[in-house]
Amino acid sequence: MSRCRYVLILSCAILSMVLTGVRLAQSTSPMPKEQKKSDQEMVIHSSTLEADDKKGIIIFTGDVEAKRDDFTVYCQTMTVYYEKSSDPKKSDEFAGRIDRIVALGNVRIVRAEGGVATGEKAEYYQRDEKLVLTGNPKVKQNDNSVEGDRITLFLKEDRSVVESSSDKKVKAVIFPSKDKGKGP
Repeated sequence: MSRCRYVLILSCAILSMVLTGVRLAQSTSPMPKEQKKSDQEMVIHSSTLEADDKKGIIIFTGDVEAKRDDFTVYCQTMTVYYEKSSDPKKSDEFAGRIDRIVALGNVRIVRAEGGVATGEKAEYYQRDEKLVLTGNPKVKQNDNSVEGDRITLFLKEDRSVVESSSDKKVKAVIFPSKDKGKGP
């Protein structure tokens, strides 16, 4: 296997390890085994909260901390967008389901199990369970890391894509794990 392909496979594995299960609309409370993660609540603290029912958005501003048991998201602004109702009679109403969540400004996602993702913007798409990091995104697990211009995590598929512009390459730093008891 070529070294480039090996590095790409390991980079994707690192991303999956770091952010598998990161779903921004989830809980801070212990969950019963039968409860799905997507049904959990998330506790969000911020300096201000602005809700606009006509636009179907909620904006949290100022030292935002969104927390649940398995991860915490830190940023300066978090905007929650709701889906429009699919009922033609209620086309001006929102269904109460989250469409997407956008975190801006010094975004840092910290997993309780270890691993950190950073960037200037993180956009989570609820329906597709997709997270897109931009603005110098970097994902780090222990000493291993990967960075590029855009990191896309397809959470349902345990798949990730790291992209960079034509003048800058994707960078992966990988330290092979040492098996205990098998020598140095």
